[in-house]
Amino acid sequence: MNQHGTVCPVQLRYNFRVYPTPGQQIELARAFGCARVVFNDGLRLRQQARENDEKYISDGELSRRLITEAKLTPARAWLGEVSAVVLQQALADLNTAYRNFFASVTGKREGRKVAPPRFRSRKDNRQAIRFTKNSRFKVLDNGRLRLPKIGDLHVRWSRTLPSDPSSVAIIRDAAGRYFASFVVQTGDEALPTVDSEVGIDLGLTHFAVMSDGTKVSAPKFLRRAARKLKRLQQAVSRRQRGSQNRKKAVVQVARAHARVADTRRDWQHKLSTRIIRENQAVYIEDLCVVGLGRTRLAKSVHDAGWAGFTGMLEYKAARYGRTFGRVDRFFPSTRMCSACGRINDKMALNVRAWDCPCGAAHDRDVNAALNVLAAGQADNSNDRGAQVRPERVPAPRGEAVTHPDAACSTRSVEGISVLQGGEDVNRRR
Repeated sequence: MNQHGTVCPVQLRYNFRVYPTPGQQIELARAFGCARVVFNDGLRLRQQARENDEKYISDGELSRRLITEAKLTPARAWLGEVSAVVLQQALADLNTAYRNFFASVTGKREGRKVAPPRFRSRKDNRQAIRFTKNSRFKVLDNGRLRLPKIGDLHVRWSRTLPSDPSSVAIIRDAAGRYFASFVVQTGDEALPTVDSEVGIDLGLTHFAVMSDGTKVSAPKFLRRAARKLKRLQQAVSRRQRGSQNRKKAVVQVARAHARVADTRRDWQHKLSTRIIRENQAVYIEDLCVVGLGRTRLAKSVHDAGWAGFTGMLEYKAARYGRTFGRVDRFFPSTRMCSACGRINDKMALNVRAWDCPCGAAHDRDVNAALNVLAAGQADNSNDRGAQVRPERVPAPRGEAVTHPDAACSTRSVEGISVLQGGEDVNRRR
């Protein structure tokens, strides 16, 4: 989406629950295993080539040796029992993982460093295979999903697909549920233009505080389910290792966690959709969730799910012709007066309201949301080039020095402080 709010085509995933029969579950397990073996064989070959100072094995050579020729050997003859597309896509995942790793090492990939590919295990909580159009999968008129060498799967359709899917992934999660994930191209029309724009300050007690004064309380789904999760986890610890009863207890824990995650995701979808529909532009803080996840408040941070929520806002803005922007995580949104632009001294976390020398009285969270809105509007200047952000003012004397840990690699983590008990996220700068 561009600045004028036009809609760009977006690739989305549509997930639906599928219910395979016992025979189809056996076929899916066989496909999961074959894809896993091909992936691990490819990873092992490339690791051996590197250890022996040999040339990097190309994608085509890997496919020829591990699929075409391997099917002719007694040790890998059973690879022919599953669709060849599943095996090809397993190698495609390996090649993508290597490319991402190389791009991260050379600095061509932005964001966190990417680790090299690892071996897949049959004990992994998540098993998945992928079918492309070459496999000729098909959604039948009766609503069933036909997959090669697996059969017709019963799908619980909750909505219609906006276009023909380019691929479908069959996923089995830790709770033993099966899902069909379709990749589709969407070109939705832009929503009607509205005049309102909003800045959002994320927190823990209040999940989101809007620049218009609206405060959304944090549901704390994981905290609410803590007692049940504790009881189920204790049941796992009482079971004998390796027994069938222990496996059943582990599945019960996974189902409880899945229920928490599904409830959180549903709530965030509803909130993000409402925000996108009611505002032409949405601006939000760029929080270092990874760093906050290493603090003593990690459980509350992960329970809030800020990263997933901001991701929903971003793709829904692109889908419906809205503007979305992130404000720098070091922007002093809490300490800056939204009326005059003055940056105050360091503020204690228990100060929830403060008065500026200019005469303005501020609620800490609402003031931060107003500053996020102003900063976002300044970065996305309007057509008339008007000055949106308050004028710059000299920083207090204590703010002009360099922090002794400025060169530390964990500055992005230490530059954020969180109030104990889950009040909000604030800046130390």
